[in-house]
Amino acid sequence: MSDTAAQSAAPSILYEVADGIATVTFNRPEARNAFTFAMYERLVEICETVNADAGIRAVVLTGAGGRAFAAGTDIAQFRDFDTPDDALGYEARIDRVLAALETCRAPTIAAIAGACTGGGAAIAACCDMRVAAGNAKFGFPIARTLGNCLSMSNYARFAELVGTARLKELIFSARLLDAQEGLAIGLVSEVVAEPGDLMARAQELARLVAGHAPLTLQATKQALRHLRPTIPRNEGDRLILMCYMSEDFREGMDAFLGKRAPVFSGRPPERQS
Repeated sequence: MSDTAAQSAAPSILYEVADGIATVTFNRPEARNAFTFAMYERLVEICETVNADAGIRAVVLTGAGGRAFAAGTDIAQFRDFDTPDDALGYEARIDRVLAALETCRAPTIAAIAGACTGGGAAIAACCDMRVAAGNAKFGFPIARTLGNCLSMSNYARFAELVGTARLKELIFSARLLDAQEGLAIGLVSEVVAEPGDLMARAQELARLVAGHAPLTLQATKQALRHLRPTIPRNEGDRLILMCYMSEDFREGMDAFLGKRAPVFSGRPPERQS
């Protein structure tokens, strides 16, 4: 079997449990672990599995290959987007997946090497702890790629982590934070210089956390989550439609897939529902 055929036959998310530690590996290294819709749903299933198994005391999430944690949603998933329901349904799906991860019973640790962008950055933001390799890069470069936007809950989640001023700067500039800057602003708790040492350190942290009082950790997770203002489910729908239904979003997607620079017009869609 060729390497390409072996990659296509392998599960896109690997899941294993050993000694009370669950390890979730995003397994599309050839695509920088970009998420398909099926992968998002599989992540929800894994969270449900963890919630049902009291023997799992911590979860480590990482990306295969060392070049990416996850580089967002696979752009090909947007090819069939045509209606407002497509756009709203996509962001609702992402919110549902991230909520499942954020409310997972067991503490979650993101072990981040390489690109952690778009949906990948949102997944990392939902984890309780983040440890990065020296080659990690974080951000939402949507202003220079697809021309879409985040959901209100994702804006709130990242503003809580890095502050509104820095979040604006990151999105407006479309730049990526490196590991050391992420450490300086508290986005990650520590940096491991070599990507090859990342999982050993993440597993060490997982074992430490797994040895502590589970109810204390669950109470802390829930209490801090409840401190964040509740955002109505449809809040921000107008902004999602303004971006996803625009000519710019189609231009951004075509340019990305065609490996060229997009030319944005800034014209909003003529109709929004």
